Amino acid sequence: MSQHPRQIIHLDMDAFYASVEMLDRPELVGQPVIVGGASNRGVVSAASYEARKYGIHSAMPMVAARRLCPHGVFLPVRMARYRELSEQIMAIFHRFTPLVEPLSLDEAFLDVTASRALLGDGATIAEAIKRRVREETGLTVSAGVASSKLVAKIASDLHKPDGFTLVPPGQEREFLAPLPIGRLWGVGTATAKTLALMGASTIGDLARLPLALLTAKFGPSHGEHLHLVAQGIDEREVEPEQEAKSIGNEETFEKDLREQQVIERELLGLSTKVARRLRRHGVCGRTITLKVKYHDFRQITRSVTLPVATCDEGELYGTTKVLLDRTEAGQVPVRLLGVSVSGLTAGEAGGQLSLFATQPKKKGKQHGLHAAVDRITDKYGQQAIKPATLLAGEGKKE
Repeated sequence: MSQHPRQIIHLDMDAFYASVEMLDRPELVGQPVIVGGASNRGVVSAASYEARKYGIHSAMPMVAARRLCPHGVFLPVRMARYRELSEQIMAIFHRFTPLVEPLSLDEAFLDVTASRALLGDGATIAEAIKRRVREETGLTVSAGVASSKLVAKIASDLHKPDGFTLVPPGQEREFLAPLPIGRLWGVGTATAKTLALMGASTIGDLARLPLALLTAKFGPSHGEHLHLVAQGIDEREVEPEQEAKSIGNEETFEKDLREQQVIERELLGLSTKVARRLRRHGVCGRTITLKVKYHDFRQITRSVTLPVATCDEGELYGTTKVLLDRTEAGQVPVRLLGVSVSGLTAGEAGGQLSLFATQPKKKGKQHGLHAAVDRITDKYGQQAIKPATLLAGEGKKE
């Protein structure tokens, strides 16, 4: 072990989406706020701590959340707003170290080992970050400080909201011992049941089980993993933000889609959103994937790789329409549609001949049009500019 153990901070915003809604609408503070939309077909994206008292949690079906808390404030997801604040928060994190590994819009690991000489120890830095986030965004973040990612993440979750937990080097095993084994990575419901039968219900119980017993029961790889994490041993490095492998959007519909025209209109809306996200990230992609989930929960994907990368909604829509013909959509009711693009490369596409267009794109004009549309959308929202087909269909949507 090095003379100076690593200083890892795990930072996790408190009920992020719900907290943003209360930040923008102060009259909601203290109420059970559930973010996920008006539809009963979706799932809860976030719940305020008041809503959690009713048993509501993320990924719960919205219909179940409404049963538990019929008087709750149910709000749609405003992803553009959450991304805006996420970028501001991540920028604060980067002031303290370049070693920032985002896990999502509202969560990240920081390695501040090299920052100690200038900014103080991990605890001092974590407290400073918490103050900055509160002062500059009005939101709270919980922090865990430890010598590993595993322990830091568990620590940050213990005293939410606005929590702070420090685990000094050498005290990892003592800190973990009384906690339930379900808090460990790699311990799902099935593994927890098996371990309970072996007499292990806490992490301390697991730490006392012989390695040979664990590998015999779970196999060499999983058994060794369980043995190490129970001791708080996690050698993984904090990896700065990596390039996205794909960009996409999907939507679950309140009522199953049956008409081909309606399905194609939704496909156009998704293609438009994905194209704008691609351009916002300054990338284009070659592989376009269509995802379809039918009313009976069967799910299929269809993909095609283009000769030249694109970030043009017309080309995405044309391609996904062709892929749609290779599905049962229009014959079988559709519950969910998704469009994603992978094989990403930097830069604005241009000059390519679309597989579905009769004329080649003119790079300068197309780039200028994209830029103008995206500026208006960024300023006034997704509803400001949209294809006429989508406008025509708005009155028909349930």
